[in-house]
Amino acid sequence: MNKQRISFIMTVVFALLFLLSAGMLLAYYGEGVRQQQAFRELERITEEENDHGAEKSETEQSAEEKAAQEYNALKEKNPDFWGWIKIDDTALSYPVMHTPEEPEYYLRRDFEGVYSLRGVPFLDARCYDGCGNYIIYGHYMKDGTMFGSLQAYAKPAYCEEHPTITLNTATGCADYTVMAAFYSQVYSQEDSKVFRYYQYADLSNEADFAAYVEQVQKAALYDTGVNAQYGEQLLTLSTCSYHTDDGRFVVVAKKQE
Repeated sequence: MNKQRISFIMTVVFALLFLLSAGMLLAYYGEGVRQQQAFRELERITEEENDHGAEKSETEQSAEEKAAQEYNALKEKNPDFWGWIKIDDTALSYPVMHTPEEPEYYLRRDFEGVYSLRGVPFLDARCYDGCGNYIIYGHYMKDGTMFGSLQAYAKPAYCEEHPTITLNTATGCADYTVMAAFYSQVYSQEDSKVFRYYQYADLSNEADFAAYVEQVQKAALYDTGVNAQYGEQLLTLSTCSYHTDDGRFVVVAKKQE
């Protein structure tokens, strides 16, 4: 085989690889655009329900009733819907799913249950209303969607600009104040004396609550000046991080009174 023929074959191979890579990138970002549009449509539905309820005077309709209207509108579309999480002035505004019988069902499915690389944020299967710590998992997407913006909390300035996380569930709409952000990972069974934050869903026990808060404070990248006392509801957001194998980035917040 002469050099000219080899050169031609190599050119064809590289061209095919380029087209394949370009196709994959277009599919990746195309899916992202479609799914973001779908999420905004879901958000619009909740806003419409809120507008309908606004026909009552503010004295006739409480904040709890408004939150319930938004919640029920999406619960009717999908019974797996558990809540809506949002951080103002960011791209993070998504439904949260909960499937206790199949914990990671929405890891690679969209709101309609169709395969999706990006999935939908979902609540830890062990969580329940009033469990003490709502742990929500979401994919880290490089385009900043899903929980892709969460790692910005590694910088205290970002936390100061975005101190509040809003969560709407069946029990109403509540604001949570960020108390810590830290890097972690999924540890093996052989690892000892490590902080497995993902094992602290149920904090109804005072000792467990104290142990979790203490370890969160030790792991925190900076001091927010926010602390939590037993009996307060916590919110933990978890996403992938590439600082180590099976790395995770975590943000913990407490419910405002």
